[in-house]
Amino acid sequence: MRLPLPLDLPAVLQPLVVRNQQSLREAIAGIEGLDFDAWNSAQRHAFDQVAAVSDFVLEVALREPAMLFTLQASGELERPFAPGELRARIAAAAEAAQSEEELARNLRRERNRQQVRIIWRDITRQAALEETCRDLSDLADASIDQAYQWLYPRHCQQFGTPIGNRSGQAQHMVVLGMGKLGAVELNLSSDIDLIFAFPEGGETEGVKRSLDNQEFFTRLGQRLIKALDPVTVDGFVFRVDMRLRPYGSAGALTLSFNALEQYYQDQGRDWERYAMIKARVVAGDQVAGAQLQNMLRPFVYRRYLDFSAIEALRTMKQLIQQEVRRKGMSENIKLGAGGIREVEFIAQAFQLIHGGRDLSLQQRPLLKVLATLEGQGYLPPAVVAELREGYEFLRYTEHAIQAIADRQTQMLPEDEKDRERVAFILGFADWQSFHDQLMHWRGRIDWHFRQVIADPDDEEGEGELVVGGEWSPLWEQAQDEEAACRQLEEAGFKQPAEALRRLALLRSSPSLRSMQRIGRERLDAFIPRLLAQAVEHDDPDLVLERVLPLVEAVARRSAYLVLLTENPGALRRLLTLCAASPWIAEQIARYPLLLDELLNEGRLFSPPLAPELACELRERLTRIPEDDLEQQMEALRHFKLAHSLRVAASEITGNLPLMKVSDYLTWLAEAILDQVLALAWRQTVARHGQPKRSDGSLCDPGFIIVGYGKVGGIELGHGSDLDLVFIHDGDPQGETDGAKPIDGAQFFTRLGQRIIHMLTTQTNSGQLYDVDMRLRPSGASGLLVSSVGAFERYQQGEAWTWEHQALVRARVLVGCKQVAAAFEDVRARVLGKPRELDKLRQEVSEMRAKMRDNLGTKSTAAGTAANAFEAGMPFDIKQDAGGIVDIEFMVQYAALAWSHDHPALLRWTDNIRILEELEQAGLMPADDAVLLREVYKAFRSASHRQALQKQAGVVDAGQFADQRRQVRRIWSELGLT
Repeated sequence: MRLPLPLDLPAVLQPLVVRNQQSLREAIAGIEGLDFDAWNSAQRHAFDQVAAVSDFVLEVALREPAMLFTLQASGELERPFAPGELRARIAAAAEAAQSEEELARNLRRERNRQQVRIIWRDITRQAALEETCRDLSDLADASIDQAYQWLYPRHCQQFGTPIGNRSGQAQHMVVLGMGKLGAVELNLSSDIDLIFAFPEGGETEGVKRSLDNQEFFTRLGQRLIKALDPVTVDGFVFRVDMRLRPYGSAGALTLSFNALEQYYQDQGRDWERYAMIKARVVAGDQVAGAQLQNMLRPFVYRRYLDFSAIEALRTMKQLIQQEVRRKGMSENIKLGAGGIREVEFIAQAFQLIHGGRDLSLQQRPLLKVLATLEGQGYLPPAVVAELREGYEFLRYTEHAIQAIADRQTQMLPEDEKDRERVAFILGFADWQSFHDQLMHWRGRIDWHFRQVIADPDDEEGEGELVVGGEWSPLWEQAQDEEAACRQLEEAGFKQPAEALRRLALLRSSPSLRSMQRIGRERLDAFIPRLLAQAVEHDDPDLVLERVLPLVEAVARRSAYLVLLTENPGALRRLLTLCAASPWIAEQIARYPLLLDELLNEGRLFSPPLAPELACELRERLTRIPEDDLEQQMEALRHFKLAHSLRVAASEITGNLPLMKVSDYLTWLAEAILDQVLALAWRQTVARHGQPKRSDGSLCDPGFIIVGYGKVGGIELGHGSDLDLVFIHDGDPQGETDGAKPIDGAQFFTRLGQRIIHMLTTQTNSGQLYDVDMRLRPSGASGLLVSSVGAFERYQQGEAWTWEHQALVRARVLVGCKQVAAAFEDVRARVLGKPRELDKLRQEVSEMRAKMRDNLGTKSTAAGTAANAFEAGMPFDIKQDAGGIVDIEFMVQYAALAWSHDHPALLRWTDNIRILEELEQAGLMPADDAVLLREVYKAFRSASHRQALQKQAGVVDAGQFADQRRQVRRIWSELGLT
C-alpha cells in the first residue's frame, strides 16, 4: 500500500510554518549562496510540511543549513538513489577520515544527511515503505562495512594480521545483522542487532607480541561499536545491540564459526531459531559469512515438518506477552496486541514449522514471506491481504512517530501536537480518524495472531463468544428495571438496585459518552463478561463497587478492555485481587498499566528473588538512551508499581508469608536505589567529572546510601517511605576532574539532590518513594551528605540516644563497598561502646513516653489507661503501649546496653534476628524472646492487612489484649518505664 498524498497542515501545526521559515532564514543569513526564496513553490511547500512535523529535520537544517541546500540543489530529495549510490557516499566519508575520531565524525554527519533525505522523501510521499526501509538498511550495511574496512588494516598494523590455524589464511570478521536489519526492514530510528564471528582460531602475525584471533577480533569489534554507537555532538550512526549473541551480554563479543555451531547445536533455544531466521551477513567477509550461514541453517530449519515447534511457539507467545505487561504496551504499535511483532510472529511461525522442507519459506523480508504463504496455500488470500495492509499501515505509523524526533520509540504520542503530526503524515484529517483506522488494523492482526497460536486443548477459550451472554440485555438496557434487579438478585447481588445504579452511572459517565464506536463495542463485549465473573464471588456487590472505577478509568484506552475480554484468566485475577484489597483496586485504577501484570498467573504470584529483580531492572534500563532521564524515571516507576502489585497479590493469596513480603519489598527498594545511584552518578560525573579522595584517587563512586527504620530493618510494608542517610569518602575540598569542576562537598551534595529528585518527583506514574532524610547528622539542619569522618564525629560526640537507637536498624543498602565497610566499622564502634544502664533506661523510657503522648490513642492514654484493653476500645498497633514500637524500643535498648560485651547483637538490623541473638546469648529468657518475635510478626501482619484494606493501623483493643499485657510485662522487667 502507498499512503495518500499529505493533506494541508492541521491548524495546530500552521503556526510552525512562519516560525520555521524565519528560523531557517536566520540560520542562513550571511552565508553566501544560500537563498530560501530561490526555491520554487513546491520545494518551499515541502519544507513547510516536513519541518512542521519533524523536529529532527528542522534541527539538522538549522544546525547545518548548507547540507539541506546541497540536498535540495542536487535533486536528491526528489529522486530515489541508484543501487550502490548510498554505499559510495558512506565509503567516501570513511575514506576521508585520518583518525578514528574523524571516522566517527564523518559517519555521523553523513548519517544525518541521509536521515534528513530519507525522512523528507517519506513524509512527502516520494518514497514508499519498501524504499524507506531499503535505504535505511543500506545505510546501516554501508556504515558497518565501511567502518570495518577502515578499522581492519589499522588494527592489523597495531596487533598483527590474524591467521587461521587450519587454513593458514588471513582472517576477516563476519558481521551478522539480525532482526529488521537482517530482513532489510530497518525503521527510521532502529537500533541494529549484530553478532560478530570469525572463521578460525589462530594467532596474529607480523608483530612482536601476537594475540590469539579471538582477542584480536574482540578488540576490533569494540572499536567498530565505538565508531557507530556512542552519542557525540554529531549524534550517532546506529545504536548497536549485541545481546542476541550466544550467552547474551555475558558471552564473548566474538566467537569462531566452530564455537557458534557448537553453541547452537548444544544449547540453542527456540527463540534463537526465531531470531536466526532473519540473520544476514551485513559486513566483513561475505564468502566466509555464506559458509557460516550454511553451517547454522540446520539449527534454524529442520528437515522435517517441525510441528514440535508449535509448543515452543506458544512459549514464545508468552515472551511477547511479557513485553505487553510493561507500561503502555497497549499503546506500543510494535509490541502491543495487534502490533508489528504479531505479524512477524505469524510469518516466522510458518517458517519454523515448514521451512526445513519448503525452501521457498527460507527468506527474510516479511512481505515476501507473506506472499509465499499465500502462493503456497498456507494462508488464504484474504488473510494475507489483511496482514499485509495492517502491517504496512503499522510500519508507516512507526516511521511517522520516529520521524518527529529521531527517537527509538513505537509508542503512540500523548502530546496533542505530536498526535496531529502523526495523523497528518499518515494522510488523516485528525487524530481520531487515524486512531480508529489504526485500532481496526490492530484488531484484525490480533485476531489472526490468536488463530495461528491457538491451543486446541485450551478449555479457557471454549464458548468464548457467548461468555456472559445472559448479561448483555441488562447492560444494553433491553429489559426493564424490575427484571434487571431480579436477575441481579437471583445471581447473588445483595443490593441489586445499587448495582444497577452503578452500571447506569458508568454508562452515562463523561468518559463513556465521548468514546468512539470501536471503544464502545469493546466495552459492550466486556461488561457482560465482567458481570458473569463477578457473580462467582461471595460478594459481587463489593467486586462491582471496586472494579467499575477502573473500567471508567481505562474506557478511553479500550485496548485494556480487549486485554481483559480476551484473557478471562486475567479478568478473574483482577476481580479476585480487587475483592480482597481496595488498595490494589485503587492502584490499578490509578495506573492501568498494571493490568498487564495480570496476564501471567505464575509470574503474578511468584515475585523474583533479589538477584533476578536487580537483573530485570538493569536490563530494562539498558534499552533506554543514557540521556533520556524522563524515560528512565518512568521505567523505574513502572518497575516498582508492577513488582509491588505482585508482592501484594502474593500476600493476599497466601503465597507469601509476612517476612517474605517485607523481604521482597526491601529487595525491590534496593534494586531501584542501586539503579538510581548509578544513573545519578553518571549524570553528575558527566557534568562535573569525578571527585577525588584525599589521597588523589578517583571516587567511583565513593558513596553509599544507608537505610534506617523499616528499610534498614528489612521490614518495608506497602507504601512505606524510605529513611535514608548519604555518606561519602571523598575530599570535600578537592576539585572534580571535569570540564566544570566543583569541590567534593558540592559534588556529593548535588549527587544526593539528584538521587532524591529521581526518587520523589511526581510523574504520570507517581513517585518512587517518599524519602525522609531527617536521621542524617544534625537532622534537617545538617548537611545532606556527610563524609565518613564527619558522620563518626557526630555519632561519637553529638548524637542523642534516640539517634543511636535508630543506628541499630541502619545498614548500607547500595554503593561503594569500601565506604560500606568504613560505615560498618563506625556503626560497630558507636553502638558497641559501654553505657551507663540506668541513664540509658531513663533516656529510652523518656523518648518512648514522648512518642506515646504525641502519636498514641488519646482516648486510652496511648494504651496505658485502665480501659485500654477492653473490647470496643481502639488500639493503635504501632504507637500504643504494648505495640510495635514498644518491642522495637526494647530491642534497641538491649543492643545499646549489651553489645559492648556481645557484639553479635550488632550483626543484624532486623528485630526478629536481634531477638534471636538475645535468646542465644542468654540475655533474655527463651520464652520471652519467642513471645516477642511471634507478637511482633502478628502485629506487623495486622498492619499489612490494614494497609491493603486502606485502613489506619488501628484495631479493636480486645484483639491483642493478652499479647499486649505480655509485652508490657517484659518492658517492665527490663527496667523501662
